Amino acid sequence: MASKRVAVIGASGYGGLQTLRLLQGHPELEVTFLGGERSSGRRWSELTPFLPLPGDPVVQSPTVEAIAAAADLAVLSLPNGLASQLVPGLLDRGVKVVDLSADYRYSSLEQWKEVYASEAREFPRQDADLCQEAVYGLVEWNEEQVRSARLVAAPGCFPTASLLALIPFLQQGLIETGGIIIDAKTGTSGGGRAAKEHLLLAEASEGVAPYGVVGHRHTSEIEQLCSRSAGQPIQLQFTPHLIPMVRGLLATVYGRLRDPGLTAEDCTTLLEAAYRNAPCVRVLPAGTYPSTKWVRQTNRAVLSVQVDGRTGQLIVMSAIDNMVKGQAGQGVQCLNLMAGLPAETGLPLLPFYP
Repeated sequence: MASKRVAVIGASGYGGLQTLRLLQGHPELEVTFLGGERSSGRRWSELTPFLPLPGDPVVQSPTVEAIAAAADLAVLSLPNGLASQLVPGLLDRGVKVVDLSADYRYSSLEQWKEVYASEAREFPRQDADLCQEAVYGLVEWNEEQVRSARLVAAPGCFPTASLLALIPFLQQGLIETGGIIIDAKTGTSGGGRAAKEHLLLAEASEGVAPYGVVGHRHTSEIEQLCSRSAGQPIQLQFTPHLIPMVRGLLATVYGRLRDPGLTAEDCTTLLEAAYRNAPCVRVLPAGTYPSTKWVRQTNRAVLSVQVDGRTGQLIVMSAIDNMVKGQAGQGVQCLNLMAGLPAETGLPLLPFYP
């Protein structure tokens, strides 16, 4: 089988760089187009001497025509709102798209406009049909839909870690749909490569800080998928925290068990069954709790569960690398499926430790 040609748009940002790193040496996917606005016209070696690419390509302006002429598949790693300006034209020209931004994560365009109001004002959209068509790219739960999709919306990093922990229990009706709490911590790379004051070393180092405590954009994304899994509307509490490290994300999820007699071992068995055919998810034995170091630079999510018999509370812990399983690696999983390959093809599953 001939290699599938891949365009990476937003190539010099963190998501684009990680995607390119993962595709280096991929057995079936070949990068044939680099796109960027601010970096357009520059040799790749000028921008990233630490990640050489064959032929030292020039970054090009990401027009629909140029991308379609060079690629069968495109990964869009762009600020929210920008992907929607390219996607309709790419799909019309037969290019399949994995979008790493939030532009197609909501099946309702109106909901996207409400959650991403500032972007909606800057980038007017009339593609409600594509919002409905897009497949949510959480591969472990939507593999067949991703395989046949032409447009995939890769989940955010917080939703990835949280949903992998929650969906098995919601689908089986084992936890109450009210009172779910997600307490999550992430490294600074989640803020992207553009300069931001709160991510400066002097600001972020030696401290832990919550942000977006009420109304964080990822809350509604998580609620949308939880509601689908439970078959009824769900509202939950989500609080993210910034941790002074570059990469890694740990979500600790709380839900009240409907059957207080369930043990941590019972719940571990459920998780093992849910992910028995998911090579990018590992379930730890009850009582062994994950560290972000155990998934660093891998496309693996590591899950563990505990039950507090005193309160009837289920506690699920989920660790991922926010740049890999939480972003670029998950995007490559989707590319693999769209190219007819096993989802884990070419992806690292073992960490560099410590």
